[in-house]
Amino acid sequence: MTLFSNRHPLLRGLAAAALALGLATPALALKPGEPAPAFSLPKAGGGNVSLAEFRGQVVYLDFWASWCGPCRQSFPWMKEMQARFQAQGLRVLAVNVDGKSGDAETFLKQFPEPGFTIAFDSKGATPAAYQIKGMPTSFLIGPDGTVLLVHQSFKDSDREELQAKLAAALAAAKPQPGATP
Repeated sequence: MTLFSNRHPLLRGLAAAALALGLATPALALKPGEPAPAFSLPKAGGGNVSLAEFRGQVVYLDFWASWCGPCRQSFPWMKEMQARFQAQGLRVLAVNVDGKSGDAETFLKQFPEPGFTIAFDSKGATPAAYQIKGMPTSFLIGPDGTVLLVHQSFKDSDREELQAKLAAALAAAKPQPGATP
């Protein structure tokens, strides 16, 4: 039984309310500096996507659910960030954790052509591996596969700071002139 199960709307609602109110949640076990757990998941449009495909690039990995209010705010921002920083190597990957695919499909109709990769994990194995505690939770992952940043929830006031952290990670990932590989 997980917090993300569609069978537990009361728990889902309480968790969403706690996040919206900014109440403290348990600390994440996966921390910056640790390797990002590998995964391969079905993706929107067919086929699979794996984290390994993005090795050498900066990845903004976002876990979301259809019932999550802050996720509705983050989707347009992620689309904007993917468009703005794609040429510099950013890859946005959003993993849906809904137990029912229809819930995710309904949500995605509100955001046609998000401009980034959407994957699905209805069994919850990937969010469990990342040890997330609420929705949305995002991980900024460096080109070497190391977690650079963990961010819980999403609100308008987060946009500027997150964008600056994306830009800094991308700048740090660029090979410096005269550096030896």
